[in-house]
Amino acid sequence: MLQLAALFALTALLYASVGFGGGSTYNALLVLNGTDFRILPAIALVCNIIVVAGGSWRFWQAGHVSLARILPWIMLSVPAAWLGGRLAISETLFIGALGGSLLVAGLQLAFERKGAADEGEARHVARPLSYAVGGGIGFLSGMVGIGGGIFLAPILYLLRWGGPREIAGTASVFILVNSLAGLAGQLMKLEADYGVASAADLLRDYWLLFPAVLIGGQIGSRLGSTRIPPLLVKRLTAVLILYVAARLLWRWLGLVG
Repeated sequence: MLQLAALFALTALLYASVGFGGGSTYNALLVLNGTDFRILPAIALVCNIIVVAGGSWRFWQAGHVSLARILPWIMLSVPAAWLGGRLAISETLFIGALGGSLLVAGLQLAFERKGAADEGEARHVARPLSYAVGGGIGFLSGMVGIGGGIFLAPILYLLRWGGPREIAGTASVFILVNSLAGLAGQLMKLEADYGVASAADLLRDYWLLFPAVLIGGQIGSRLGSTRIPPLLVKRLTAVLILYVAARLLWRWLGLVG
């Protein structure tokens, strides 16, 4: 468990520096650890909340978060994340689709040239598009136990919605609210499957992971909100997305092989 906790702390540090929670990689690490697949999302979402709560606060203090601009993206994502958390998923099909979409998003972000958003010329996005994208991401995120920032950030970059730090701060808040909603749905599902006491016992076995991500996340969010150059933030985002995509696709090949 100590080795797993150290990996979780490192993951939290890296992801928090670009405004993410790390849910995708937490899930991958737990799978490699042999954790029961049914409780993976709940553990990952708790870790997400711990990491991005501090990150959201730091990005807010640094002036990179605008609630008025974030609201259209989260209005439908929150109820959709709760609904997704309540549903069972087809693991093989979903992991394949998830890995493929992240691969495309990561490659696009990695090779995109400096554009208007990097220069402070943020573009307006129509509210219906924000509602639809936010709701879709929220639903998918709730099902697999992630916050959805890893989907939202590439879309915001593509739309030139804002600068790298503003997008990182927005992704952090998006992950926080979706993780809370998704966790509520996942816990209701676990309660139905195991009962309240048994579900709590299963999660308690992994308690050491929670202070580990708290420490890593605090360090990473401080670096991301004040010290890392914007272009580097963007490139780090791409690297993280491609890493997660590779892990998911490798796992998918094992399932279909």
